[in-house]
Amino acid sequence: MIEPWLESHHDELVAFRRHLHAHPEPSGKEQETTVFIAERLEVAGLETRVLTSGTGLLCDFGEGDGPIVALRADIDALEMDDEKTVHYRSQHPGVAHACGHDVHTTVVLGTGIYLAQLGAELGGRVRLIFQPAEERVPGGALDVIADAGLAEVGTVLGVHCDPKLDVGRIGLRSGPITAAADMAELVVTGPGGHTARPEETVDMVYLAARIVHELPHRVAAELGGDSGLFKLVFGSVQSGEAANVIPTHAVLRATVRTRSMDTWQALPAAFERAAAALVAEAGADAEVVYTHGVPPVDNDPDVTALVEQVASRELSPAAITGAIQSWGGDDFAWYLQRAPGTYIRLGTHDPDSPNDRFDLHVGHFDVDERAIAVGIRVLSAAALARLA
Repeated sequence: MIEPWLESHHDELVAFRRHLHAHPEPSGKEQETTVFIAERLEVAGLETRVLTSGTGLLCDFGEGDGPIVALRADIDALEMDDEKTVHYRSQHPGVAHACGHDVHTTVVLGTGIYLAQLGAELGGRVRLIFQPAEERVPGGALDVIADAGLAEVGTVLGVHCDPKLDVGRIGLRSGPITAAADMAELVVTGPGGHTARPEETVDMVYLAARIVHELPHRVAAELGGDSGLFKLVFGSVQSGEAANVIPTHAVLRATVRTRSMDTWQALPAAFERAAAALVAEAGADAEVVYTHGVPPVDNDPDVTALVEQVASRELSPAAITGAIQSWGGDDFAWYLQRAPGTYIRLGTHDPDSPNDRFDLHVGHFDVDERAIAVGIRVLSAAALARLA
């Protein structure tokens, strides 16, 4: 029975998550996080292998020659401030676990330690994947795959925090559960000038504003006129420093998302054509760097059905809800292009909390830590069922 194990390890798992939360590291720089995870796994008698990228690690255990069940956690944090006042808030200014990766890591670590101690009862082989750089396009999943992290894997499972769901509940969806997500950067240049005479030059700040406002509509026109096929949102616009100087350049960065694979394939060319035309009309020049990111996470119907079956038994049928296809992206998609699996939405909202349901990627994001045990229960049961 897993319940006594969860009760005896509750305090340790919460402390582990809070240590990660207080010591976040951004994509590609997760050195301390990697060491911290490896040390705990080694205490449990497990061997680890650090990825050749220098961060992230793999851990295999179990016996047999059947397909491996892989459990994946992303370990990186976001480059933003932690605005909470809890004692475990981030100690690293400008970096925060505001997407729940500390919870994902703790869930997979706890699941692995629980399954490993089953010994012969495990009935097969398990691989723990602690993946770096999920927040970096096209994602650290490709580093894991390049390091043979999916070799012999027959099933891959993962969880992602969902602050819209109450703790104790999970969301499941067969088929696409996320969107494709790309990155785009425009570096626009012009002659500059005096703000007293904007008509004699390229008004760079005004042009940047036009790009933010008009480019989504122009990309839609390139794709046939349906703006509902994608979301183009600028998260960073930088131009100029002085109030009386028209700057010579502007840098705009955006994410581009779509739920459609056909649109995903067409977006890079459509974006570049639309951006080039708009900038040329203003008499400026632009360099466009469009980075094709990740495809949608496409959950396998059979694996999703299995998770629903075991989760209904472990939790209750009422604890399972249908998940919508979100506009967020996740490089878990790369794994599911190579092995069947499913991505599980893990409810993290405290139903008794007076706080709003804070979204992911906000400075006040936090979780009800009872979600850790829920995640371990579901992943453990799913892994055992899949091995069986």
